Amino acid sequence: MPDFPHSVHFDVRDYECDLQGIVNNANYQHYIEHARHLYLRELGIDFAALSARGANLVVIRIEVDYLSTLRSGDQFVVRTRLERASRVRFVFVQEIDRSDGKPVARAKVFGATMDANGRPTRPPAEVEAVMPPSASAV
Repeated sequence: MPDFPHSVHFDVRDYECDLQGIVNNANYQHYIEHARHLYLRELGIDFAALSARGANLVVIRIEVDYLSTLRSGDQFVVRTRLERASRVRFVFVQEIDRSDGKPVARAKVFGATMDANGRPTRPPAEVEAVMPPSASAV
């Protein structure tokens, strides 16, 4: 199993829970999105600069397997790695685990680069530079 080069720790906040007292399923996507953005920033990827050049990184598909629940006050970690899915697509593989190690969710977030006209294009050089060479994600 490949390593996860990035991790970020979170605490569940009360307002993220539904009437059942568990984290609402939509909030898991907020957690993994924030972790992806932090990871890309750490890698030196600047969304605003890419967009200004007409290269937009977009999510095209998300797969999430929910394994257990989080509740208010739980502490957890989101781990992230980037993989190449094809010449034009990439995928973020992400795991959410409670601080006690219990698996919470597993996700794959597929992305692509779109040009200013909304057409798929190869990722910009700075994204290519941080992408693994193999197409092992799909």
